[in-house]
Amino acid sequence: MSAPQLTYYAMAPEVVAFSTTREGGVSSGSYASFNINPYCGDAPEAIATNRERLCCLLGIDSKHLIMPHQTHHTLTRQITDDFLSLPEEERQALLEGVDALMTDVRGLCIGVSTADCIPVLLYDPVHSAVCAIHAGWRGTVARIVQHSVEAMQHSYGTQPSDLLACIGPGISLAHFEVGDEVYEAFAEAGFAMEPISRREAKWHIDLPHCNRLQLEELGVEAAHIHSAHICTYADSGHYFSARRLGIRSGRIFTGILMR
Repeated sequence: MSAPQLTYYAMAPEVVAFSTTREGGVSSGSYASFNINPYCGDAPEAIATNRERLCCLLGIDSKHLIMPHQTHHTLTRQITDDFLSLPEEERQALLEGVDALMTDVRGLCIGVSTADCIPVLLYDPVHSAVCAIHAGWRGTVARIVQHSVEAMQHSYGTQPSDLLACIGPGISLAHFEVGDEVYEAFAEAGFAMEPISRREAKWHIDLPHCNRLQLEELGVEAAHIHSAHICTYADSGHYFSARRLGIRSGRIFTGILMR
């Protein structure tokens, strides 16, 4: 049995932070071969096998791998010990319409799914808490990173200056071509457009840099922000890209786990 091939991020010795690649699974077609997202049309039996492989690699029970059903909003859900004791239907209901997860429970792997959108991982080493954020362009405009950091401040006492952050694989400035309405959405939301955009035949937006700037504005130290510098569109052979493969394709899972 082949194991999932992961891209790891060295955030801290006690933290496992990673993004999945397309390798090491059993899904086929545009889902090939490693996809664990149940919301994009892949075969349930393939998803279950892939999920089992990832949990085996991480050394956790399948119940401890937690993924929300994202809807491009800004809701951050706190995952506590009590969450695991809830019936499955209640757990799924709590994960519906959620675009970021946070927890201070060790042994739980929380994560988000992307296929061009930007995954952001946060670790607060002072209060032993982590967060996984899905920042598509809509979530970025709505400042989901800011909402998630504020949620960590409220729940754990997190100080932005203590945070370690990682910006995972996502579409790059070169390939994120947008219409005028998207450019205007960023401008109307108060973003300084010169650092995050450029004009070619159409506007291009730099989503990874936009989220980095938000982290810095919140007070996260620039030296504490790691960027993967992986463009999903340019490297769609190794990472899922909805713009290259279509919406009915697999998703990258970017997760974080405290040992």
